[in-house]
Amino acid sequence: MELELKLRQVCERIGPLDEAAMAEAAARLDSLTKPPGSLGRLEEIAVRIAGIKGEAMPVAGRKAVVVMAGDHGVTAEGVSAYPAEVTPQMVMNFLAGGAAVNVLARQAGADVYCADLGVNAELAHPRLLDYKVRKGTANMCRGPAMDREDAVRSVLAGVEIASMLIKHEGYDLLATGDMGIGNTTPSAALCAVFSAAAVEDSVGRGTGVDDERLRSKTAAVRRAIDVNLPDPSDPIDALAKVGGLEIGGLAGLMLGAAALRRPVLVDGFISTAAALVAARLCPGAVDYMIASHLSHERAHGALLEAVGLRPAIHLDMRLGEGTGAVLGFHFVEAALRVMHEMATFESAGVSKE
Repeated sequence: MELELKLRQVCERIGPLDEAAMAEAAARLDSLTKPPGSLGRLEEIAVRIAGIKGEAMPVAGRKAVVVMAGDHGVTAEGVSAYPAEVTPQMVMNFLAGGAAVNVLARQAGADVYCADLGVNAELAHPRLLDYKVRKGTANMCRGPAMDREDAVRSVLAGVEIASMLIKHEGYDLLATGDMGIGNTTPSAALCAVFSAAAVEDSVGRGTGVDDERLRSKTAAVRRAIDVNLPDPSDPIDALAKVGGLEIGGLAGLMLGAAALRRPVLVDGFISTAAALVAARLCPGAVDYMIASHLSHERAHGALLEAVGLRPAIHLDMRLGEGTGAVLGFHFVEAALRVMHEMATFESAGVSKE
């Protein structure tokens, strides 16, 4: 109960967007040498970030992507094309700077952090954020993935990471990433629990499974829901029964950033499942999220719709890691640079009518 009270207090700190700052930002954009609204979503993003930060002329500032990692007992059901051993191996790859998200983050001028929420291995690295709640989830086809307290601990770990990065490291813009072999399976389960999507429409190919594994994966999601009966009105219950530790951590990162009035770029299918958990815990947190892209994963669009987010780009990506969210850093920075660097009609001596 004490941990859940702490989580409720975090949610209570999430306030509405600053309407005055948004109005000023919109007026500034309309004064620039272009037809009103002609930069489309870039203008929407600029106004949204003004409201988030309470500044009419916000800047992008320092950027970081947080890759949350955890293992999943449901891999025993043959739901992934890769073995569970890949999770700790990829964590070390992130920390060494060799993964796709590292490459794209370097291009965006962003830092990469990797947090161990539930990797089923002993990991040691000076740059690893060690927030391990437990060594992986249990097989959700046979019972709850974790107990309720572990689910809450995973969310609070994400809140703590957001606080550390924003308050102590000075980051202004965060992005979500994930690593966990098998994690599209609990994400699909959460999609089926929280959205209007049927189980068969919630399950995609993830790492690229063949038709036989896809049938196994769909059966696993249906069995997990039937066995556990997750309560869609209780997001912690659903997270505990059919979720994942890194999914909880990502939800907490979004809540923690919202409580500190910082925007979060949401990556693909797994990150959006976490965004849905965060949204069910605190609907106001959605205002602080920016959907980076629509992934190739089958039900990502349904998840985004359930959260209330609209993706900015569609590149048929399905890697995870935060790769799509890191690409989003570019268009966020572009949106804010327009506000600062474009001439106004008055300053440029251009007739407005």
